[in-house]
Amino acid sequence: MKLLIQTQVYENYGAHDWDGTGTCPEYWKAKGGSDYFVPNTNTIDEAHIIMLDVRAQVEQNSIAYSEHIIHWEIVADDFMTEFEKDQLEFEGMIRFPTKTITL
Repeated sequence: MKLLIQTQVYENYGAHDWDGTGTCPEYWKAKGGSDYFVPNTNTIDEAHIIMLDVRAQVEQNSIAYSEHIIHWEIVADDFMTEFEKDQLEFEGMIRFPTKTITL
């Protein structure tokens, strides 16, 4: 079993034209996200402990960009994300596998 972590990325379009003085304008837009695997995760208790360690590696937050965990679950070792399945179907191979986080 392995842990699947899914994130949502946001970009602050208000930061593009900000001159650095005063408060940064905020105009956040969702920009997709990423999937991550953590191998050898078999129980919910293990997943909770791992999430505490992984959160700092995955999540980011600045005036212009943020990425936050929106979902996680334990999946089978042979589980493929939709992106991996699409690559296999349309290209016959997975060129961009899901990122694996090792602890």
